[in-house]
Amino acid sequence: MDDGKTVAIIGAGPVGLAAAAHVLERGMSPIVLEAGPEAGHAVRQWQHVQLFSPWEYNVDKAAARLLAPTGWNSPDPQSYPTGGELLERYLTPLATRTQLCETIRTSSRVTAISRVGFDKAKTKGREQAPFEIRYQNGKGPEVLRADAVIDVSGTWFSPNPAGGNGLPAIGEQERADRIAYGMPDVRGADRARYAGKIVAVLGAGHSAVGTLIELVHLADEVPGTQPVWLLRGADPAQAFGGGRNDKLAARGELGTAFAGLVAAGKIRVETEFAVSHLSQSEGRLSISAGACCGRSVIVDELIVATGFRPDFSFLSELRLRLDPAIEAPVALAPLIDPNEHSCGTVRPHGARELAHDEPGFYLAGMKSYGRAPTFLMMTGYEQVRSIAADIAGDKQAAARVELVLPETGVCTRGGVETAEAGCRGGPAREDASACCVADETAKASGASGCGCS
Repeated sequence: MDDGKTVAIIGAGPVGLAAAAHVLERGMSPIVLEAGPEAGHAVRQWQHVQLFSPWEYNVDKAAARLLAPTGWNSPDPQSYPTGGELLERYLTPLATRTQLCETIRTSSRVTAISRVGFDKAKTKGREQAPFEIRYQNGKGPEVLRADAVIDVSGTWFSPNPAGGNGLPAIGEQERADRIAYGMPDVRGADRARYAGKIVAVLGAGHSAVGTLIELVHLADEVPGTQPVWLLRGADPAQAFGGGRNDKLAARGELGTAFAGLVAAGKIRVETEFAVSHLSQSEGRLSISAGACCGRSVIVDELIVATGFRPDFSFLSELRLRLDPAIEAPVALAPLIDPNEHSCGTVRPHGARELAHDEPGFYLAGMKSYGRAPTFLMMTGYEQVRSIAADIAGDKQAAARVELVLPETGVCTRGGVETAEAGCRGGPAREDASACCVADETAKASGASGCGCS
């Protein structure tokens, strides 16, 4: 094995720091370039959010081995951290109290990557040329050379726009003062912005669901707060998740709680609402679906929780192999394509699925999923373990699977719903004796049930 390699790692989030730990453990030299002022910068934007997975799934093994000599106390493996607790009890100690502190360069935004002496079109001898990484650190342009690159820069700062066609809605930029993206802290830091207001949330994933639940709680505390759910699809039940079948209990409970709030009328629901226009209406925000004369909803604020997309702008001189729809590595894309899957899990995968036609370059972490949702942190840890082994030349370890992922319970494949126990339509909304919506409906009509429990 060649253990003298320098590995550039883009991003000092949970998966980026795990990558550095694995690279270091392999006897290689990691250099971590973080655009933010501190490690875990993206996590700081959602530190009020509780994770679905307990601590046992959120601590990388190589990182834990680095932390052990520092006197670090491992959190209770069965408790659920918030983003803030993930920072305080794991990421910050890992970045500041271990050998990794010497490898992290903060406020260092990568602007371009190429091969020394090679543009994208030149092939002969390309594999032997080191990577050239250019970045800005406030002091002017800097250049770093490395033998391999792992891009774990994530997607948090590239949210999808409100438009139902993948483009910003007409007027979205002009109405930016009334729009937030991702998961604002509606009951904490951003409380004054949303309390007593009509607030629309666009999206059908966990971020949208969690935000709507928080808005319902805010409505209980502050009269006049009205949550409005804008759903592009026709069936709200698809957002309710796997309920009791989800082996990540917190994720299942979130969907179950949300289904109850919708059934109780706590959330106004607008289905088949593909946003096309945003405009001002008597001091409020008018959100329209379809043509300019189509349906409209008048609100005070809009939260766009429609997911994220990767930024490939600084990778234009590298030879990437990306699925044209999902923008994930071509070997990974079929496993996570939301047109075929709505599962919360994907089988473990590593260097083989994440490599490109540019030898030594890998996408990992949330960015490797492209536009697909449902990424789990532990999936990223397995990715970078495999990648570090591959860079070090340990092909056997790179190919080995060292992770078992929890199942989501209910998912769809090719538009046909399936489940571990055959449940359909998500968790039951009112009947505690029913295992799913289909079972509840059957019992309400006088039948003994749907037969799936």
